[in-house]
Amino acid sequence: MLNEGELGLSEMGRLIGSDKVEGTSVYGADRNRIGSIERVMIDKVSGKVSYAVLGFGGFLGLGNDRYPLPWQSLKYDTELGGYITGITARELEGAPKYAERSDWNWGDDAAVRGINAYYGVPFA
Repeated sequence: MLNEGELGLSEMGRLIGSDKVEGTSVYGADRNRIGSIERVMIDKVSGKVSYAVLGFGGFLGLGNDRYPLPWQSLKYDTELGGYITGITARELEGAPKYAERSDWNWGDDAAVRGINAYYGVPFA
């Protein structure tokens, strides 16, 4: 059986597997950790990552709220080993979110536009 390296599937250069992104820490503009990425949302047509869902709050993953962040609002920081967003944890508290037991309606264009407007990125 071939391993990932032999198949050419190991992360190289600028590419990374989605399983490696999930669980990665997210830091605020003040460089304080605010949560971690729970999932990425991929545009079915373009194949590009559009959003990362940040888990924030709660304890040991329980009671977390989920905050959809436009992928464009995150930058990877090699020093921190995670993603940085332009807002702080305090500012995140006013951001669009959904609770642990419900799901975001990704088909609601107005809600998705609201996410992008909150983070100051264009709606594609």
